[in-house]
Amino acid sequence: MNFDHIMIRYGEMALKGKKRKIFEQKLRNNLLKKLQEFPSVRIHKTRGRMYVLLNGENPQEVMDRCQDIFGIHSLSFAVKVEKEEEEMKKAVLLAFQDADHAKTFKISAKRSDKDFPIDSKELNPLLGGYILRNTEGVTVDVHQPDVEIKVEVRQEAAYITAQDYPGAGGFPVGTTGQSLLMLSGGIDSPVAGYLTMKRGVELEAVHFHSPPYTSERAKQKVIDLAQKLSNYGNSVKVHVVPFTAIQQKIHQEMPEGYSMTIMRRMMLRISEKLAARQGILSMTTGESLGQVASQTMESMNTINEVTNYPVLRPLVSMDKVEIINIARKIDTYDISIRPYEDCCTVFVPKSPKTMPTRKNANYYESNSDFSADIEKALDETYIVEVDHLAGKDQKNDFSDLL
Repeated sequence: MNFDHIMIRYGEMALKGKKRKIFEQKLRNNLLKKLQEFPSVRIHKTRGRMYVLLNGENPQEVMDRCQDIFGIHSLSFAVKVEKEEEEMKKAVLLAFQDADHAKTFKISAKRSDKDFPIDSKELNPLLGGYILRNTEGVTVDVHQPDVEIKVEVRQEAAYITAQDYPGAGGFPVGTTGQSLLMLSGGIDSPVAGYLTMKRGVELEAVHFHSPPYTSERAKQKVIDLAQKLSNYGNSVKVHVVPFTAIQQKIHQEMPEGYSMTIMRRMMLRISEKLAARQGILSMTTGESLGQVASQTMESMNTINEVTNYPVLRPLVSMDKVEIINIARKIDTYDISIRPYEDCCTVFVPKSPKTMPTRKNANYYESNSDFSADIEKALDETYIVEVDHLAGKDQKNDFSDLL
Protein backbone atom coordinates (compact mmCIF):
# COMPACT_ATOMS: atom_id res chain seq x y z
CA MET A 1 0.00 0.00 0.00
CA ASN A 2 1.35 3.42 -0.88
CA PHE A 3 1.11 5.37 2.35
CA ASP A 4 1.29 9.08 1.63
CA HIS A 5 1.42 10.47 5.18
CA ILE A 6 2.96 9.85 8.58
CA MET A 7 0.48 10.53 11.38
CA ILE A 8 2.03 11.97 14.55
CA ARG A 9 0.34 11.64 17.93
CA TYR A 10 1.42 13.85 20.81
CA GLY A 11 2.58 12.70 24.22
CA GLU A 12 2.51 14.71 27.44
CA MET A 13 2.32 17.97 25.52
CA ALA A 14 -1.31 17.16 24.68
CA LEU A 15 -2.10 17.95 28.33
CA LYS A 16 -0.49 21.37 28.45
CA GLY A 17 -3.63 23.50 28.19
CA LYS A 18 -2.94 27.11 27.27
CA LYS A 19 0.68 26.32 26.32
CA ARG A 20 -0.37 23.60 23.93
CA LYS A 21 -0.12 25.82 20.83
CA ILE A 22 3.40 26.86 21.80
CA PHE A 23 4.42 23.23 22.24
CA GLU A 24 2.83 22.25 18.91
CA GLN A 25 4.60 25.06 17.06
CA LYS A 26 7.94 24.09 18.59
CA LEU A 27 7.39 20.46 17.60
CA ARG A 28 6.56 21.53 14.06
CA ASN A 29 9.70 23.67 13.89
CA ASN A 30 11.81 20.79 15.21
CA LEU A 31 10.31 18.45 12.63
CA LEU A 32 11.11 20.88 9.82
CA LYS A 33 14.74 21.13 10.97
CA LYS A 34 15.15 17.38 11.27
CA LEU A 35 13.57 16.69 7.89
CA GLN A 36 15.77 19.09 5.91
CA GLU A 37 17.23 16.06 4.15
CA PHE A 38 13.81 15.41 2.62
CA PRO A 39 12.97 18.59 0.68
CA SER A 40 9.61 17.38 -0.65
CA VAL A 41 7.96 16.71 2.71
CA ARG A 42 5.31 19.06 4.05
CA ILE A 43 3.88 19.26 7.55
CA HIS A 44 0.36 20.23 8.49
CA LYS A 45 -1.37 20.31 11.84
CA THR A 46 -4.90 19.65 13.01
CA ARG A 47 -6.22 19.53 16.54
CA GLY A 48 -4.44 16.75 18.42
CA ARG A 49 -2.51 15.50 15.39
CA MET A 50 0.29 16.46 13.05
CA TYR A 51 0.86 14.96 9.61
CA VAL A 52 3.98 14.63 7.50
CA LEU A 53 3.03 14.57 3.82
CA LEU A 54 5.69 12.39 2.16
CA ASN A 55 5.39 13.62 -1.45
CA GLY A 56 7.43 10.71 -2.76
CA GLU A 57 10.21 10.79 -0.14
CA ASN A 58 11.41 7.45 1.29
CA PRO A 59 8.76 6.57 3.91
CA GLN A 60 10.99 4.49 6.20
CA GLU A 61 13.82 7.02 6.22
CA VAL A 62 11.42 9.82 7.15
CA MET A 63 9.84 7.61 9.83
CA ASP A 64 13.27 6.79 11.32
CA ARG A 65 14.10 10.48 11.56
CA CYS A 66 10.73 11.35 13.14
CA GLN A 67 11.13 8.66 15.79
CA ASP A 68 14.13 10.53 17.24
CA ILE A 69 12.20 13.75 17.83
CA PHE A 70 11.01 14.45 21.37
CA GLY A 71 7.38 15.39 21.95
CA ILE A 72 5.95 12.53 19.87
CA HIS A 73 4.08 9.69 21.58
CA SER A 74 3.53 7.45 18.56
CA LEU A 75 3.54 7.52 14.76
CA SER A 76 1.90 5.58 11.95
CA PHE A 77 2.15 5.38 8.21
CA ALA A 78 -1.22 6.64 6.97
CA VAL A 79 -3.20 7.01 3.80
CA LYS A 80 -5.50 10.00 3.44
CA VAL A 81 -8.85 9.50 1.69
CA GLU A 82 -12.06 11.43 1.19
CA LYS A 83 -14.69 11.02 3.90
CA GLU A 84 -16.78 8.78 1.69
CA GLU A 85 -17.87 5.26 2.58
CA GLU A 86 -16.59 3.61 -0.60
CA GLU A 87 -13.20 5.33 -0.40
CA MET A 88 -12.72 4.20 3.19
CA LYS A 89 -13.74 0.63 2.33
CA LYS A 90 -11.16 0.43 -0.44
CA ALA A 91 -8.47 1.89 1.82
CA VAL A 92 -9.02 -0.51 4.75
CA LEU A 93 -8.99 -3.48 2.37
CA LEU A 94 -5.67 -2.37 0.89
CA ALA A 95 -4.27 -1.79 4.39
CA PHE A 96 -5.22 -5.33 5.40
CA GLN A 97 -3.81 -6.86 2.23
CA ASP A 98 -0.57 -4.98 2.85
CA ALA A 99 -0.13 -6.88 6.15
CA ASP A 100 1.62 -10.06 4.98
CA HIS A 101 0.21 -13.36 6.26
CA ALA A 102 -2.43 -11.68 8.45
CA LYS A 103 -5.39 -13.96 9.10
CA THR A 104 -7.21 -11.95 11.75
CA PHE A 105 -7.97 -8.25 12.02
CA LYS A 106 -9.75 -5.59 14.01
CA ILE A 107 -11.19 -2.27 12.86
CA SER A 108 -10.88 0.61 15.34
CA ALA A 109 -12.77 3.61 14.01
CA LYS A 110 -12.81 7.04 15.63
CA ARG A 111 -15.02 9.89 14.45
CA SER A 112 -13.81 13.30 15.62
CA ASP A 113 -15.90 14.99 12.91
CA LYS A 114 -19.34 14.78 14.50
CA ASP A 115 -20.96 16.00 11.28
CA PHE A 116 -19.97 12.79 9.55
CA PRO A 117 -23.21 10.75 9.35
CA ILE A 118 -21.81 7.35 10.38
CA ASP A 119 -20.67 7.02 13.99
CA SER A 120 -17.76 4.90 15.22
CA LYS A 121 -19.86 1.92 16.32
CA GLU A 122 -21.42 1.70 12.87
CA LEU A 123 -18.13 2.18 11.02
CA ASN A 124 -16.41 -0.78 12.67
CA PRO A 125 -18.77 -3.52 11.29
CA LEU A 126 -19.31 -1.62 8.03
CA LEU A 127 -15.62 -1.54 7.15
CA GLY A 128 -14.84 -4.90 8.72
CA GLY A 129 -17.62 -6.54 6.75
CA TYR A 130 -16.16 -5.20 3.53
CA ILE A 131 -12.82 -6.87 4.30
CA LEU A 132 -14.55 -10.18 5.11
CA ARG A 133 -16.52 -10.13 1.87
CA ASN A 134 -13.44 -9.50 -0.22
CA THR A 135 -11.00 -11.97 1.36
CA GLU A 136 -10.91 -15.68 2.14
CA GLY A 137 -9.93 -17.50 5.33
CA VAL A 138 -9.95 -14.29 7.35
CA THR A 139 -11.72 -13.64 10.67
CA VAL A 140 -12.24 -10.79 13.11
CA ASP A 141 -10.37 -10.93 16.43
CA VAL A 142 -10.99 -7.94 18.69
CA HIS A 143 -8.58 -9.14 21.40
CA GLN A 144 -5.34 -10.22 19.68
CA PRO A 145 -5.62 -9.47 15.96
CA ASP A 146 -2.75 -9.97 13.56
CA VAL A 147 -3.39 -6.44 12.35
CA GLU A 148 -5.41 -3.57 13.83
CA ILE A 149 -6.60 -1.11 11.22
CA LYS A 150 -7.35 2.31 12.65
CA VAL A 151 -9.65 4.76 10.93
CA GLU A 152 -9.79 8.39 12.02
CA VAL A 153 -12.53 10.51 10.50
CA ARG A 154 -11.45 14.11 10.99
CA GLN A 155 -12.74 17.45 9.73
CA GLU A 156 -10.58 17.55 6.61
CA ALA A 157 -10.38 13.85 5.64
CA ALA A 158 -10.24 10.25 6.82
CA TYR A 159 -6.92 8.62 7.69
CA ILE A 160 -6.26 4.88 7.67
CA THR A 161 -3.32 3.34 9.54
CA ALA A 162 -2.31 -0.27 10.20
CA GLN A 163 0.65 -0.13 12.60
CA ASP A 164 1.82 2.15 15.40
CA TYR A 165 5.49 2.99 15.91
CA PRO A 166 6.81 4.33 19.24
CA GLY A 167 7.91 7.95 19.41
CA ALA A 168 10.66 9.37 21.62
CA GLY A 169 8.13 10.77 24.12
CA GLY A 170 8.78 13.75 26.38
CA PHE A 171 8.47 17.40 25.36
CA PRO A 172 9.72 19.15 22.21
CA VAL A 173 13.27 20.38 22.72
CA GLY A 174 13.27 24.10 23.45
CA THR A 175 10.00 24.26 25.38
CA THR A 176 11.36 24.08 28.95
CA GLY A 177 14.49 26.22 28.86
CA GLN A 178 18.22 25.62 28.42
CA SER A 179 20.92 23.80 30.33
CA LEU A 180 24.71 23.58 30.06
CA LEU A 181 25.79 19.93 29.91
CA MET A 182 29.18 19.04 31.40
CA LEU A 183 30.28 16.65 28.64
CA SER A 184 33.35 14.65 29.61
CA GLY A 185 33.52 12.01 26.90
CA GLY A 186 32.53 9.14 29.19
CA ILE A 187 29.43 6.96 29.10
CA ASP A 188 27.32 8.90 31.60
CA SER A 189 27.25 12.54 30.50
CA PRO A 190 25.77 12.01 27.00
CA VAL A 191 23.03 9.86 28.52
CA ALA A 192 22.32 12.65 31.01
CA GLY A 193 22.13 15.07 28.09
CA TYR A 194 19.70 12.84 26.22
CA LEU A 195 17.38 12.50 29.22
CA THR A 196 17.49 16.24 29.89
CA MET A 197 16.57 16.93 26.26
CA LYS A 198 13.67 14.51 26.62
CA ARG A 199 12.15 16.94 29.14
CA GLY A 200 12.19 19.67 26.49
CA VAL A 201 15.51 21.27 27.50
CA GLU A 202 17.79 22.73 24.83
CA LEU A 203 21.45 21.95 25.48
CA GLU A 204 24.79 23.59 25.13
CA ALA A 205 27.82 21.65 26.36
CA VAL A 206 31.08 22.43 28.12
CA HIS A 207 34.16 20.25 27.79
CA PHE A 208 37.35 20.66 29.82
CA HIS A 209 40.36 19.91 27.64
CA SER A 210 43.82 19.36 29.13
CA PRO A 211 46.49 19.06 26.46
CA PRO A 212 49.04 17.52 26.32
CA TYR A 213 47.58 15.13 28.90
CA THR A 214 44.47 14.75 26.76
CA SER A 215 44.70 14.41 22.99
CA GLU A 216 42.89 15.88 20.01
CA ARG A 217 41.28 12.47 19.63
CA ALA A 218 39.75 12.85 23.09
CA LYS A 219 38.32 16.21 22.07
CA GLN A 220 37.01 14.76 18.81
CA LYS A 221 35.28 12.04 20.81
CA VAL A 222 33.35 14.72 22.68
CA ILE A 223 32.43 16.49 19.44
CA ASP A 224 31.16 13.18 18.05
CA LEU A 225 29.06 12.67 21.19
CA ALA A 226 27.61 16.16 20.83
CA GLN A 227 26.75 15.36 17.22
CA LYS A 228 24.88 12.23 18.36
CA LEU A 229 22.92 14.34 20.86
CA SER A 230 22.04 16.80 18.10
CA ASN A 231 20.09 13.96 16.45
CA TYR A 232 17.50 14.39 19.19
CA GLY A 233 17.36 18.18 19.30
CA ASN A 234 18.89 21.24 17.72
CA SER A 235 22.53 21.96 16.97
CA VAL A 236 24.78 21.73 20.03
CA LYS A 237 27.42 24.31 20.90
CA VAL A 238 30.40 22.75 22.68
CA HIS A 239 32.39 25.24 24.78
CA VAL A 240 35.94 23.84 24.90
CA VAL A 241 37.72 25.11 28.03
CA PRO A 242 41.54 24.87 28.24
CA PHE A 243 41.96 23.32 31.68
CA THR A 244 45.60 22.22 31.84
CA ALA A 245 46.94 25.09 33.96
CA ILE A 246 44.18 24.77 36.55
CA GLN A 247 44.64 21.01 36.81
CA GLN A 248 48.40 21.37 37.22
CA LYS A 249 47.91 23.96 39.95
CA ILE A 250 45.44 21.73 41.79
CA HIS A 251 47.88 18.81 41.53
CA GLN A 252 50.77 20.91 42.85
CA GLU A 253 49.06 22.94 45.58
CA MET A 254 46.05 20.98 46.88
CA PRO A 255 46.06 17.88 49.12
CA GLU A 256 45.86 14.77 46.95
CA GLY A 257 42.73 13.43 48.67
CA TYR A 258 40.84 16.65 47.91
CA SER A 259 42.15 17.20 44.38
CA MET A 260 39.16 15.53 42.70
CA THR A 261 36.68 17.51 44.81
CA ILE A 262 38.42 20.82 44.16
CA MET A 263 38.74 20.07 40.44
CA ARG A 264 34.98 19.51 40.25
CA ARG A 265 34.38 22.76 42.14
CA MET A 266 36.53 24.63 39.62
CA MET A 267 34.59 23.05 36.77
CA LEU A 268 31.29 24.17 38.29
CA ARG A 269 32.58 27.71 38.81
CA ILE A 270 33.65 27.95 35.18
CA SER A 271 30.44 26.31 33.94
CA GLU A 272 28.30 28.74 35.92
CA LYS A 273 30.10 31.71 34.39
CA LEU A 274 29.68 30.26 30.89
CA ALA A 275 26.01 29.59 31.54
CA ALA A 276 25.50 33.15 32.77
CA ARG A 277 27.12 34.55 29.62
CA GLN A 278 24.78 32.47 27.45
CA GLY A 279 21.63 33.23 29.45
CA ILE A 280 21.36 29.57 30.49
CA LEU A 281 19.64 28.89 33.82
CA SER A 282 20.93 25.45 34.84
CA MET A 283 23.72 22.92 34.47
CA THR A 284 23.47 19.18 33.80
CA THR A 285 25.90 16.46 34.88
CA GLY A 286 26.13 12.71 34.43
CA GLU A 287 26.54 12.04 38.14
CA SER A 288 25.00 8.87 39.57
CA LEU A 289 24.81 8.69 43.36
CA GLY A 290 27.54 6.53 44.86
CA GLN A 291 29.06 5.47 41.54
CA VAL A 292 32.53 6.99 42.15
CA ALA A 293 34.26 8.94 44.91
CA SER A 294 33.17 12.34 43.58
CA GLN A 295 29.53 11.23 43.47
CA THR A 296 28.83 10.41 47.10
CA MET A 297 26.25 12.52 48.90
CA GLU A 298 29.02 14.29 50.82
CA SER A 299 30.97 15.00 47.63
CA MET A 300 27.93 16.38 45.84
CA ASN A 301 27.17 18.61 48.81
CA THR A 302 30.71 19.98 48.92
CA ILE A 303 31.01 20.42 45.15
CA ASN A 304 27.61 22.08 44.83
CA GLU A 305 28.54 24.80 47.33
CA VAL A 306 30.27 26.89 44.67
CA THR A 307 27.20 27.49 42.50
CA ASN A 308 23.76 28.98 43.00
CA TYR A 309 22.55 27.44 39.74
CA PRO A 310 20.34 24.35 39.69
CA VAL A 311 22.41 21.28 38.82
CA LEU A 312 20.29 18.69 37.00
CA ARG A 313 21.36 15.09 37.62
CA PRO A 314 19.02 12.85 35.59
CA LEU A 315 21.12 9.73 36.29
CA VAL A 316 21.23 10.14 40.05
CA SER A 317 19.17 7.02 40.83
CA MET A 318 20.36 4.81 37.95
CA ASP A 319 22.88 2.00 38.12
CA LYS A 320 25.60 1.50 35.53
CA VAL A 321 23.73 -1.22 33.63
CA GLU A 322 20.71 1.06 33.13
CA ILE A 323 22.96 3.89 31.94
CA ILE A 324 24.83 1.64 29.50
CA ASN A 325 21.56 0.33 28.09
CA ILE A 326 20.45 3.88 27.26
CA ALA A 327 23.90 4.70 25.84
CA ARG A 328 23.60 1.75 23.47
CA LYS A 329 20.08 2.79 22.50
CA ILE A 330 21.12 6.33 21.57
CA ASP A 331 24.31 5.13 19.84
CA THR A 332 26.79 6.91 22.11
CA TYR A 333 28.28 3.89 23.89
CA ASP A 334 30.81 2.91 21.22
CA ILE A 335 32.03 6.50 21.01
CA SER A 336 32.31 6.84 24.79
CA ILE A 337 34.51 3.75 25.16
CA ARG A 338 37.12 4.92 22.65
CA PRO A 339 40.40 4.63 24.60
CA TYR A 340 41.26 8.32 24.83
CA GLU A 341 41.77 9.94 28.24
CA ASP A 342 39.68 12.91 29.34
CA CYS A 343 40.62 15.47 31.97
CA CYS A 344 38.84 13.49 34.71
CA THR A 345 41.39 10.70 34.30
CA VAL A 346 44.40 13.03 34.57
CA PHE A 347 46.18 13.27 37.97
CA VAL A 348 43.72 10.83 39.55
CA PRO A 349 44.46 10.57 43.30
CA LYS A 350 45.23 7.13 44.72
CA SER A 351 42.83 7.63 47.63
CA PRO A 352 40.26 10.36 46.88
CA LYS A 353 38.17 11.56 49.80
CA THR A 354 34.70 10.04 49.61
CA MET A 355 33.36 12.21 52.45
CA PRO A 356 34.86 15.66 51.83
CA THR A 357 33.55 18.66 53.76
CA ARG A 358 32.85 22.19 52.64
CA LYS A 359 34.95 23.49 55.52
CA ASN A 360 38.07 21.63 54.41
CA ALA A 361 37.58 22.40 50.72
CA ASN A 362 37.26 26.12 51.46
CA TYR A 363 40.32 26.03 53.72
CA TYR A 364 42.52 24.36 51.10
CA GLU A 365 41.30 26.67 48.34
CA SER A 366 41.98 29.73 50.51
CA ASN A 367 45.69 28.94 50.37
CA SER A 368 45.76 29.53 46.60
CA ASP A 369 44.19 32.09 44.30
CA PHE A 370 42.50 30.53 41.27
CA SER A 371 40.56 33.60 40.13
CA ALA A 372 43.09 34.66 37.46
CA ASP A 373 43.37 31.07 36.21
CA ILE A 374 39.60 30.81 35.87
CA GLU A 375 39.35 34.10 33.96
CA LYS A 376 42.20 33.07 31.66
CA ALA A 377 40.49 29.74 30.92
CA LEU A 378 37.24 31.56 30.16
CA ASP A 379 39.00 34.03 27.87
CA GLU A 380 40.59 31.18 25.90
CA THR A 381 37.43 29.09 25.65
CA TYR A 382 36.23 28.49 22.10
CA ILE A 383 33.06 27.03 20.61
CA VAL A 384 32.56 24.09 18.25
CA GLU A 385 28.98 23.84 16.97
CA VAL A 386 27.63 20.60 15.50
CA ASP A 387 24.28 19.40 14.21
CA HIS A 388 22.90 16.16 12.83
CA LEU A 389 23.79 17.13 9.25
CA ALA A 390 27.16 18.83 9.73
CA GLY A 391 28.19 16.00 12.02
CA LYS A 392 28.10 13.55 9.12
CA ASP A 393 30.68 15.57 7.21
CA GLN A 394 32.71 16.10 10.36
CA LYS A 395 32.85 12.37 11.04
CA ASN A 396 34.32 11.81 7.60
CA ASP A 397 36.88 14.58 8.10
CA PHE A 398 38.22 12.91 11.25
CA SER A 399 37.83 9.30 10.17
CA ASP A 400 41.61 8.90 9.96
CA LEU A 401 41.81 9.53 13.71
CA LEU A 402 39.51 6.64 14.65
